[in-house]
Amino acid sequence: MVKPNNYWYYEVSKSAPQYALRYLSSAWKRCFTKVSGQPKFKKKGRNDSFPAECYANTLDGSITVGFNHIKLPRIGWVKTYEILPDNVTPKSITISRKAGRWFLSFKVDRVSQITEKSVDVVGVDLGVKSLATLSTGEVFEGAKSYKKLEAKLSRLQYLNRHKVKFSHNWKKAQLKIAQLHTKVANIRKDTLHKLTTYLAKNHSQIVIEDLNVSGMMANHKLAKAVADMGFYEFRRQLEYKCKLYGSELIIADRWFPSSKTCSRCGTVKESLLLSERVFNCEHCNFSCERDLNAALNLAMAVSSTVNACGLDNADVARAKQE
Repeated sequence: MVKPNNYWYYEVSKSAPQYALRYLSSAWKRCFTKVSGQPKFKKKGRNDSFPAECYANTLDGSITVGFNHIKLPRIGWVKTYEILPDNVTPKSITISRKAGRWFLSFKVDRVSQITEKSVDVVGVDLGVKSLATLSTGEVFEGAKSYKKLEAKLSRLQYLNRHKVKFSHNWKKAQLKIAQLHTKVANIRKDTLHKLTTYLAKNHSQIVIEDLNVSGMMANHKLAKAVADMGFYEFRRQLEYKCKLYGSELIIADRWFPSSKTCSRCGTVKESLLLSERVFNCEHCNFSCERDLNAALNLAMAVSSTVNACGLDNADVARAKQE
């Protein structure tokens, strides 16, 4: 019923409609498990995926990789702007378009690279002021790319307010806005990739909190800052990089009071305001930066629940002194 009425079905690779059904099945499974909403149909000519007539953008089969060109099924040789890796046999490739630029993503088999670890256990506290604070005392600042480019983005959107929708000038303005959004996302991803790679390569066990990101986004005062940090992307990257470099990722319970607990005596405060950036314990007169105190508690939580982490009292005392 599909092929006689849609001539374009024969113009693309057979894997395109096959992957379309796989993605459709995955989308409905996510919908039935309450992970996401119902899948929506793509309208021909108004999407950025390849091929434009199908729902999928993944190809497999006979794929040949050259120096700066690649042979695709049903399409032939396509030149690339970047030099492609040598001796790579991709299982499949994904063709995508972002802000007017086309990209190729390769799916290849990788072997785990076990790296030498310098730290056994590290607690990582994510925050809005600083992206990550480690229990070793290291602090990593977030890129905050959206905050830096927000004024420029607002200006472009303001200039596009009266243009006729789908006109040539409207399309050119939309392209500029999309390119700026892509730049914001790329800066954020670059910062997260460098941080997660550093953690996975140099730490045996990494402890982070199970943050309720969707709940944090519901707070209109913090939503923009939380989205600018990319907490979900941080966890996603850390999960697969820990498997790649032989590290262990430990997720602390969402209700673990890491910020309200004293890392020296273990006293838990009843309340702690977000504006209080320094943790002061009235029981033992211990004073510590709020995020560092939370990171220390995350690292020590592993020692009390997982005996294999090897974090003793001497290590805790040494971390506090640092």
